[in-house]
Amino acid sequence: MMSEPLTQSRWAQARWLIIAPHPDDETLGAGALIAHCAANCQLGGIVFLTDGTGSHPEGTPRVAMTRRKEARHAIGRISAAATPIIWLAWRDANPYPPHSRIFARDTDRLAAWIRWHRIDAIAVSDHSEAHCDHVAAYGLAEAASRRARRSVALFAYHVWSETPRRARRIVTPAMPVGQRRHALLAHRSQTSPLIGDGFRLPRKKLHMPAQDILTLRRDGR
Repeated sequence: MMSEPLTQSRWAQARWLIIAPHPDDETLGAGALIAHCAANCQLGGIVFLTDGTGSHPEGTPRVAMTRRKEARHAIGRISAAATPIIWLAWRDANPYPPHSRIFARDTDRLAAWIRWHRIDAIAVSDHSEAHCDHVAAYGLAEAASRRARRSVALFAYHVWSETPRRARRIVTPAMPVGQRRHALLAHRSQTSPLIGDGFRLPRKKLHMPAQDILTLRRDGR
């Protein structure tokens, strides 16, 4: 199926909520969407599901604090506008199951945010991704969108999985050349030995396309 430009789609004027499993996924998966929405007063917030501590063996509060600070810097390099941020602080790589009290609490919290901020569309990591936190983020987004009592479209971005060919897709406007790379380099704990041995983003991720491709998973109607 052909991709449709966001600016020519039904969601051209939509107000968006971005949900990222970890700090850095906001830039990897939805950096161009964030830049476009922030520039057009259409960004209703960014949600970070986990504390990001699973990226390093020590997994300490210091890692969580570092990754939170890096995420703020990265968003600042993408958007000059003030951006509302929600930190859910789930433990990295230990998602709460859908029947748990914490999952229900955060579903209600996001549903209320969707209503209050008049969110029309959500972009979140796809359920086809291999990492459990990426799958959990999708499940939480889906649950919150259904509970919001509002028509909300659900779109997926693909950090580690392939974009499905047969699904309906929209393509964001391109970011300025080098902006995504500049934002990713704000995540120094993921691109350098800043806080010791740990996960490193593959070098090819620093040369990603300037646009985001989003897969429509539920149109909200």
